[in-house]
Parts: sequence; structure tokens; C-alpha cells
Amino acid sequence: MTTGRTAGHGPLAGVRVVELAGIGPGPFAGMLLADLGADVVRVDRPGGSALAIDPAHDITNRNKRSVIVDLKAPDGPARVLDLAARADVLIEGNRPGVAERLGVGPRDCHARNPRLVYGRMTGWGQDGPLADRAGHDVSYIAVTGALGLIGTPDRPPPVPANLLGDYAGGSLYLVVGVLAALHHARVSGTGQVVDAAIVDGTAHLSAMIHGMLSAGGWQDRRAANLLDGGCPYYGTYETADGGYMAVGALEPQFYDAFVDLLGLEDLREARTDWTRWGELREAVAARFSSRTRDEWTARFEGSDACVAPVLSLREAPRHPHLAARGTFTDHGGITQPAPAPRFSATPTAVRTGPARPGADTREVARDWDVPELVTDRVRTTAETAAGTPAEATATTTGTTTGTTPVTTTATTPVKDFPHRGD
Repeated sequence: MTTGRTAGHGPLAGVRVVELAGIGPGPFAGMLLADLGADVVRVDRPGGSALAIDPAHDITNRNKRSVIVDLKAPDGPARVLDLAARADVLIEGNRPGVAERLGVGPRDCHARNPRLVYGRMTGWGQDGPLADRAGHDVSYIAVTGALGLIGTPDRPPPVPANLLGDYAGGSLYLVVGVLAALHHARVSGTGQVVDAAIVDGTAHLSAMIHGMLSAGGWQDRRAANLLDGGCPYYGTYETADGGYMAVGALEPQFYDAFVDLLGLEDLREARTDWTRWGELREAVAARFSSRTRDEWTARFEGSDACVAPVLSLREAPRHPHLAARGTFTDHGGITQPAPAPRFSATPTAVRTGPARPGADTREVARDWDVPELVTDRVRTTAETAAGTPAEATATTTGTTTGTTPVTTTATTPVKDFPHRGD
């Protein structure tokens, strides 16, 4: 593991990560590593991303630091390679071959640092017929069969935000792969490439269901199974005020508590008689529609019926259990999920807010011993002041000290920068 002067908190304190800026699963993976204590330096592009939100609110960039490097400038790749030479991990999310064409691919980086773990985050993967095609979360989960599991047969499958593909099938698998490869590098002294594809990760998430399908315990159609809404005691129901309650009373003892609290004791035997599931569903729906969400929440309070209210994003932080655990935290006026999981010996925290593009250049140059990051920035700013043709540039306002605004000028149009592999 590379050692440096950067202070950190969490089990990955002392680990250095270079994140080539992208959108979606790459930044989220970088946030996970940063939350765990790694010193994550995000290499932002001049002009930012077309899909980026206000940097001040981009929580996926918390606990990170940022520098701006134009990878299409003559000296841009050299600066990234300087960082890679001092890093333990590099993660990128361009389409296959883009990093190589820019001069910062695995071979270039390993020539400078053979121990480097090079994480690649894409939707389709580094090879295969679709590897060079564009796509997004919904495209990837569609072909894996995961999207086809969700919803009712009479409606199109609902889109589960981008949680299933980008973050579960993408970011989490990239982080698991990177940490496994980092362990291997520390033991063997040899780095490697981690090819994390959203299609692979999402397919892997469905392993248990494929086993059930093989055993005849799962029907290959929607809302016909135990865990996809086909079962009347595993699903959601509307309440009198338009709210919803979630039910997961699968085991016999939980189901008994569930029907007892609903006042449906006469349907206790319907649990194992699927021919009565239609009757059971109607009876449960009628009961839930007779009271409000809050009334039902109070009714099931303290029971083991496995029933919970369906809360909105703004309601969730106020849930008594989540509030007691500190599942959400407030930093810089932004309510956000706290780092997870939790560690007894190496606790984690939200140490800093979202990194502003280029705001940490001087600190990173000092801590990582890459002084050229600052000299390149000063030279670029001077060229801007001298009057670079506007039609050949793109401008981003950032800071070099955290307080002094500077203007960084790219040497190529932002629209020509390659899209990430996702």
C-alpha cells in the first residue's frame, strides 16, 4: 500500500485512489472508497459533465479531493500518470479503448506503477458485441432479466431508478473487485485490471432466483412468485389516505401475527393454499384501505408481522429507527445517507462536503508530490489571460486554495470528450 501524508479515517485510511471523473456508478464507487477512508482524488475534466448536478450538491463527491486535468492537452496524460504512479487504485468509466487512446490505459499506468489496481466501470464490459455501444442503467438491467422480474404482467416493467444496475450491479461490484485486487497486490506486489460490467454484476445478483428457476420454484413471468409481488403476504398495499404499507410476512409465525393484527384470523390457512391467494389478497387490500398509513403503522408497532410504512425520501430520515441509528446525517446543510457499513475499530464519517472541481489542486500537488499539477494550472491560467480563442476552449471556474477562484481553460471542446462506458 502506498503511504502518504494525507490524514484519513476509516479502514482504508492511507489508500490512495485516482478517480477519472464520470457519471453514475464510477463516482458512487469513488464515494464508497472515500467514505471508507481512502484518499480519493477525482480528476475532473474542464467544463464538467453534461449530466452533472450542481457540484455543491453532488453527494457522490463527498470525502474526495478534486483536480482539473485536460486529458486531451499535450501534458494532460502525464499528470494523470504522475498521480497513478503514487496511487494504489485508479478507477475510470470510459468506453473500452478510450483510456488507451488518451494515454492513461492500464499498460501506460502499470509501466509507472506495477502494483496499481486499475478498475474499469462500464455497462457492457470490456469485450462482447455491445462493448462499444452506448447505454444506461435501464438498458443493462433489461437484457439481464432483472428488469423483467419487476412489476405486474399487465403493465410495462417499472424502472427502479438507477439503484439496481448502476449502483448495485455496478458500483458495489467494482468496489468488491478493487478491494480484492488490492489485497492481492499487497500480497504479491502485482496489480491487475478489474473489469466491472453492470450486466455482469446485475446478472450475478439474480443467482438465487436462477437456482429457484432451475429447481422449479420460480415461474419465468412477473408477479407469479414468492418474492415478486405474486404472493399476497409479500408486497405493498394502499391505505385510506393514499399511502402504502409494505408486507413481508413470509414465515409462518410472522404470517400469523400479520393476519391476527389485520383481523383476518380466518385466513390463516390460506398462507399455503395458493388457490386462495386471490381471496387473501382482496381481503388484505380491503383491510389496509380502511385506515391511514399512520394508523396502520401504529397498529403493527412492536410486532413481528414484518410490516412497515412506505416512506418518501424526505420522510425516511425522520423514521424513529433510522434517526436513532443515525442512518442519515446532515453535512453542510445537506441531509444525506451516512457512510455504511459501520466499523467498531475504524469508524467512518462524512469528513468533507462534495469536492468542487479543481478546488484541491495545491493540496494534492503537495500531498502526492506532483508539483506539476500546480505549475500546469498556473500556465493554463496565464494562457487564458493572454487571450486564447474562445471557439477552441471551454472554461470552468474552480479554486486552487479553496477560496481563490481561478479560471481553467481546456484546449479542446468539451463536447468532444469521450463518454463513459456507461
